[in-house]
Amino acid sequence: MKEALFYNAGKEHDVMCFLCNHHCHIKDGKRGICGVRENRGGKLYSLVYGRMIAESIDPIEKKPLLHFLPGSKAYSIATVGCNFHCLHCQNYDISQYPHINNGEIAGRERTALAIVDEAERAGCASVCYTYVEPTIFYEFAFDCSVLARERRLKNVFVSNGYMTPEVTRHLAPFLDAINIDVKAFTDDFYKKVCKARLQPVLDNVKLMHELGVWVEVTTLLIPGLNDSPEELRALARFVKSVSPTIPWHVTAFYPTYKMLDRKPTPITILRKAREIGLQEGLHYVYEGNIPGEGGENTYCPGCGAELISRYGFSIRQNKLSDGCCATCGQQIAGVWK
Repeated sequence: MKEALFYNAGKEHDVMCFLCNHHCHIKDGKRGICGVRENRGGKLYSLVYGRMIAESIDPIEKKPLLHFLPGSKAYSIATVGCNFHCLHCQNYDISQYPHINNGEIAGRERTALAIVDEAERAGCASVCYTYVEPTIFYEFAFDCSVLARERRLKNVFVSNGYMTPEVTRHLAPFLDAINIDVKAFTDDFYKKVCKARLQPVLDNVKLMHELGVWVEVTTLLIPGLNDSPEELRALARFVKSVSPTIPWHVTAFYPTYKMLDRKPTPITILRKAREIGLQEGLHYVYEGNIPGEGGENTYCPGCGAELISRYGFSIRQNKLSDGCCATCGQQIAGVWK
């Protein structure tokens, strides 16, 4: 256990957590929505500090991040727990672990130094906090981030974007890139499917970008729930309003967890979403989860030349020249070195 950051003590040993936008009011002996922050005698503790449930070496393209150190490896870590309860969570066995295992906290004890050492030994360019919402193990993620920065490793979050502005501003100086899931563009979807709200996520897309963190956005398209042309167009317009250079990943849904009644996303829907994003003025829109269809390649928004050819998480060819299009010389937004 480690005393948590971002909480206030209240009356009668109650605490108010403001790590994320749920702002959990937690009574003595109880936990927050995430299932991994517990009030003990009026102090809030992280129960997952250094308790790794997953460690893996991933291609950065798997996050997905396609404009951030392409072809590099990311040392990816996670604990159990999550502040969302998505009905379609592909990692529900670890994200919901405390809730489906009577509060148990699983994981191997690790130090921040050990994580950074392993990342270096594996030849990784970054440490990635992923698989579950990394905000819920923020204390450990932040300590790792500080050490990683000292070793000249990059830091990456794959996030639902529900952290409070205070946390975003605290993290941003040590965070190099983030992929934020904008799961839909209606509050109704967020309330019913994720047990959360949309606006804080949109606010964090804006704030992360303003603070200089490289941002990419992902939307998993679920047939009949968040894939209407009108909703996709509104979402694309929002991303463009922040910056037309933010890559937008539209990815395919596969039935899982508590959402087995929906069919997988047809490639036609991904193609239509990509077309809408480009029509709305986004420079980079990618089709995910269905490799080999061409929607995963990077094209120059100026002359249309194919710059990076991909198949799944692999790069077939990279024609970028110092971050610019080799054909017309246009600067391509991203972190390339």
